[in-house]
Amino acid sequence: MKKQAVLFLKTPLAIPIFFLLLIGFQQNTYSSNSIVNDSIGYNSYRGIVIDGKTKEPLVFATITVNETNISTVTNTKGAFLLKVPKRNKSKSITISFLGYTSKVVNLSDFNKDETTITLETYIEELSEIKITTKDAPSLVKEVFKRKAQNYLAVNTEMTGFYRETIKKRNTYVSLAEAILIINKPSYTTERNDILQLHKSRKNTNYEKLDTITLKHSGGPYDMIRLDIIKNPELLLTDEMFKNYDFTFDTSTKIDNRVIYVVNFKQKPASQDALFFGKLFIDANSLALTAVQFQVDLSDINKASDFFIVRKPQRAKVKPIQANYFTKYAEKNGKWFHSYSRIELGFKIDWHKKIFNSIFYSTMELAITDWKPDTSAASIRNRDRLRQSVIMADEASGFNDPEFWGEFNVIEPEKPIENAIKKIQKQLEKME
Repeated sequence: MKKQAVLFLKTPLAIPIFFLLLIGFQQNTYSSNSIVNDSIGYNSYRGIVIDGKTKEPLVFATITVNETNISTVTNTKGAFLLKVPKRNKSKSITISFLGYTSKVVNLSDFNKDETTITLETYIEELSEIKITTKDAPSLVKEVFKRKAQNYLAVNTEMTGFYRETIKKRNTYVSLAEAILIINKPSYTTERNDILQLHKSRKNTNYEKLDTITLKHSGGPYDMIRLDIIKNPELLLTDEMFKNYDFTFDTSTKIDNRVIYVVNFKQKPASQDALFFGKLFIDANSLALTAVQFQVDLSDINKASDFFIVRKPQRAKVKPIQANYFTKYAEKNGKWFHSYSRIELGFKIDWHKKIFNSIFYSTMELAITDWKPDTSAASIRNRDRLRQSVIMADEASGFNDPEFWGEFNVIEPEKPIENAIKKIQKQLEKME
């Protein structure tokens, strides 16, 4: 067996992820393309959301079952699989996406095969929308001042689906998925979210060991920490405001609401910020509805210092991608964290070696259901997911296409489906 080097990394936003050596596997399709009338008590509806004009898929569009707290998001191909209790089969869903007119579709209108849903962009000239706030920095500060009135003021119990993948160039070398139970305190408190691992599966193929690879520590908690409203210290503290320039961009809409768009980037003289991106702010309530940002990689040495704690000897490690995305959903005038995603990429150049190693890592979390938590009890200490957790390397569930049961998950793209299929074949050989 080849000796493995270890690469320890720190992640932006003071998120304590480190990446540790591990390595490679290749891996089905979770279920057939049909509405599943299951004896357990739920129906499954499969669809794809596209732009009505270009026919391009709409990535991370939100699908919500009306009059419930059940929701999911589309994947990077615009596809989704929604599981709905049979008692709600007469309900409708709302599909929404930033800059598009939302659409309502009855569940009874779904085809037996994949249903295509088209969304249209707004016709009105959004650039003509008047911005009533005098300047962009003041608007952003007002967002945080209104946290108590705009965001959930009650404790909630949330169900979330988490996925993390690691690719070596174009080949998946690790895949982990989990259903999480989340105790989320009110946004009016400073208490942290608590996670419990309800169900999980992960696999890595040790037959394709390389000299180095990555392994996540605390990935599920990193997704929770990207709730910028609850954790402003990760991005927009009063001190960090000094490091940013804020400017207005063209406004847009979502769910028929005007959305202000504010660009932010580090000031040229700043030594610490290293971020640039966009804030999406509801014009009526001044609630933050989404954040999209990146780490500035223009100064590669500075960016490397920002990420890397310790690297292997005789190797140069360069970050080549660091993208972050968080969005919020609204129910009865209150907003809550509904989706997060981190995309990282690193190139490893070895001394006296011709070829380099390139790794891409993606983590995402979708809140798929929630309810007010009226009990005083929290998740017991012994049941809490450790903040430094490394998802167990076990193959449980990969040979069971109905592993997730009634839980909503983020529909996997074809490469992930193929990766899972290969895991299943490997497991069958082991039996």
